[in-house]
Amino acid sequence: MFTTRPTLQGTFGMVSSTHWLASQSAMAVLEDGGNAYDAAVAGAFVLHVVEPHLNGPAGEVPILLAPAAGEVRVLCGQGVAPAGATVAHYRGLGLELVPGTGPLAAAVPGAFDAWMVLLRDHGTKSLADVLEYAIGYAGEGHAPVERVGQTVETVRELFETEWTSSAEVYLPDGVSPRPGRLLRNPALAATWRRLLAESAGAGDREAQIEAAREVWRTGFIADALVRQSRRPTVDTSGERHTGTLTAADLAAWSASYETPATYDWNGWTLCKAGPWSQGPVLLQQLALLPPELPAHGCADYVHLLIEGCKLAMADREAWYGDAADVPLAELLSDDYNAARRALVGGKASYELRPGEPGGRTPRLCAQARAVAPGEAGFSPMGIGEPTVAKSPLSPVPGEPEVAGDGATRGDTCHIDVVDRWGNMVAATPSGGWLQSNPVVPELGFPLGTRLQMTWLEEGLPNSLTPGRRPRTTLTPSIALRDGVPVMAFGTPGGDQQDQWQLHFFLAVALRPAVRGGLDLQGAIDAPNWHNDSFPGSFYPRGMRPGSVTLEARTDPYVVEELRRRGHDVVLGDDWSEGRLCVVARDPETGVLSAAANPRGMQGYAVGR
Repeated sequence: MFTTRPTLQGTFGMVSSTHWLASQSAMAVLEDGGNAYDAAVAGAFVLHVVEPHLNGPAGEVPILLAPAAGEVRVLCGQGVAPAGATVAHYRGLGLELVPGTGPLAAAVPGAFDAWMVLLRDHGTKSLADVLEYAIGYAGEGHAPVERVGQTVETVRELFETEWTSSAEVYLPDGVSPRPGRLLRNPALAATWRRLLAESAGAGDREAQIEAAREVWRTGFIADALVRQSRRPTVDTSGERHTGTLTAADLAAWSASYETPATYDWNGWTLCKAGPWSQGPVLLQQLALLPPELPAHGCADYVHLLIEGCKLAMADREAWYGDAADVPLAELLSDDYNAARRALVGGKASYELRPGEPGGRTPRLCAQARAVAPGEAGFSPMGIGEPTVAKSPLSPVPGEPEVAGDGATRGDTCHIDVVDRWGNMVAATPSGGWLQSNPVVPELGFPLGTRLQMTWLEEGLPNSLTPGRRPRTTLTPSIALRDGVPVMAFGTPGGDQQDQWQLHFFLAVALRPAVRGGLDLQGAIDAPNWHNDSFPGSFYPRGMRPGSVTLEARTDPYVVEELRRRGHDVVLGDDWSEGRLCVVARDPETGVLSAAANPRGMQGYAVGR
């Protein structure tokens, strides 16, 4: 089949990420003797610099790691709601939804601490070693991708009139970032240099990392983050609000390890973060598949996957979250999914149909209703994670348009690494976007906005709850074959992440091997699709029942057959769906492989 690039193969190390500078920086760490975890940390901090519209240090990250001689673990870098972030407080401000921007939407930042814990426990390099690449690109500059400037232009008026600290970084002399002109962030470089200086005298490598964590949680960084949270800031509600983040919130939280949620399918085991993320949606979609599948890519196949996704997403809305116990064992059980599978008919469903695991009665949020285009609550901006979502009354500019080359409005990042020893890591950094909150002047980066994913209704699994995590869409994957880790993968894309990953995984699992290995690049390049038949995770939380968006290069017969079955089909551009990254390792031969998404023209895999 046609592919844009070869699947890379080698034996030393492989990296795949959403930006070539992050991929190459991570590879440089491998070349310098570092392992996969050292490389992932270095690449992640470069992503903060070169994709600031997609992630930042005060955002969040779930990390899946598969040590060469150990079990797969989840490292949770999703911070919790601050102690003052209650439904009553937000309702008292006259809000029905958590704003999509501003300090009210800020959870306790999680990304930085998660990367420090990974480096401390599994890395070999010093903090200075892994930060040198990010410091260099922030201080000396890098040539930005076009999407950075496009994003800044959508919020130019906001930056110039309200978020002036952001204008200082991203509109120097009134000019937005552009390719071929170096973009610098001296405040961010200075932050990391000061962090290193304050932790340098702590002792050995691990002690220095611990000292850096304390600087983040209780030192000058914490002080600046709390000051920023208390500054009245205009947000998507059209009003100025202060946040709830306090010094105590920052000091009390740390990243933690968990056992992954898993599902076995045809000799494969898929590992995901738990139901505080949407990760088990991928597992439920696999559980809903019949024993025999239609031919890959045919109309029956696509229809089956779309309808199964709707059922899994309905369960996400009713059951997933960190504010209540989630009946995950029942949701993944054979009996439950056999009954759910029977709901898939020959026509497209326009209903949100959660199940009743263990006889429980589902409860949906008020937003979970059929909304037609033009009605209040409908959001056509359902692809990817938002830059700025716009209220009709808000002075905040709206989201950027989707460009013809596959670029999206704000989204997220991904990085996968496998080293010569067989260590493997998959991570999806996000949040803390340049368009989410004003840049903290003393630090060079903004707070995040992940609390917008919670509901201001009491008693739901994803209700805004102090000390609990907002349900995130961030969902990296590790796949085992016969119990051995063989593949790490993931994608940006918000609510689409576990849709695109399912299509990718099945393309790998169901199609012939190439060059003696998995056809990773072919699976990434295959036409992809998604649906929006459920409440979106981002402000203003709209939905489009019955929808399916297909790449225009999809077989015309498949398109027409789906329309005949009642699907509300929208054709995107030829290369507009999916942003996959992947690395893999053959445990029998030791051969490593990697591939990356060509859409948007910035994701790259490297290796040797």
